Amino acid sequence: RRRVLLAEVAAGEVDLLVGTHAIFGDQVFLPDLGLAVVDEQHRFGVRQRGRSARLGGNQRPAHVLVMSATPIPRSLALTLYGDLELSVIDELPAQRRQVKTLLLPDDREGLALDACAACIDRGQQAFVVYPVIEQTSGQDLKAATAEFERLAGGAFAHRRTALLHGRLKAAQKDAVMKAFAAGEIDLLVATTVVEVGIDVPNASVMIIHHPERFGLAQLHQLRGRVGRGAVQAECYLIHDRLLPAEALERVRFFTTHNDGFALAEEDLRRRGPGDIWGVRQHGVPGFILANPLRDRDLVRLCSADAERLLSRDPGLASAAGRNLQHLLSQRFERLFAAAAG
Repeated sequence: RRRVLLAEVAAGEVDLLVGTHAIFGDQVFLPDLGLAVVDEQHRFGVRQRGRSARLGGNQRPAHVLVMSATPIPRSLALTLYGDLELSVIDELPAQRRQVKTLLLPDDREGLALDACAACIDRGQQAFVVYPVIEQTSGQDLKAATAEFERLAGGAFAHRRTALLHGRLKAAQKDAVMKAFAAGEIDLLVATTVVEVGIDVPNASVMIIHHPERFGLAQLHQLRGRVGRGAVQAECYLIHDRLLPAEALERVRFFTTHNDGFALAEEDLRRRGPGDIWGVRQHGVPGFILANPLRDRDLVRLCSADAERLLSRDPGLASAAGRNLQHLLSQRFERLFAAAAG
């Protein structure tokens, strides 16, 4: 079936191709690609996002629309440089409310579990998320498998519980998710496999253990699994009482912000934008004086200057343009292949 489909795509017989990362494979050829839409853009690598515009054989780049509730630092930096135009949807869907987010030390976990039990009593459902599947030596982290046994055999012994993680076979994962979506499971204990692609409007409580182990974008995606209905939803972050001050400050910032772009800007401030021409998705960009986040007005001014220059001399054919071409090739030529604007 794959070979037949690839032949049809290459022959121009497919108008709309929908797929996963497999679309970026070397065997996929779209002869007249006009538009590439990348959903959950933060889940793709830099080279994959760049390749999305160059899958066709017509030698002209396609239009690219990338979508994300939580853009990664590098993507946000690209908007600051003017390489990406930005459109923001800043309103919740009708009847939805902001998710209440509470931070609790691990010795007060009982409050969050009581909230889970109360929501189940009301006929709703809940998630409990852990950062690892199994406990390993030298790692003081609660694990999904062990905690599932504790919860299913203790506080939630009389509830319908299930376990979901990445090592389960695909058929097992599908069966668990279908049962949860159908309301046949009250409490789902999981790892980050529930981060995206799950829409269960009846789920109203989420507990996340060790929130410091997750990035701000990941926390926002996880929190987005609840509050998808009209009921007020709650998200509990259970942290170690000995959490370092910097990690605690980052998690506290998350509890007071529901806007994905505010979280992305904080992520950018803390982690840096990475390489604009290279493939690092975060980190210090290597400037001596400039800071693209702090100096965004200057960046916009430079971007406008570059656009004016290209409108006057689109091929950089003038003497000044040729000098600029030479400087750019010296500085960036080895990195052009990785470009993902």
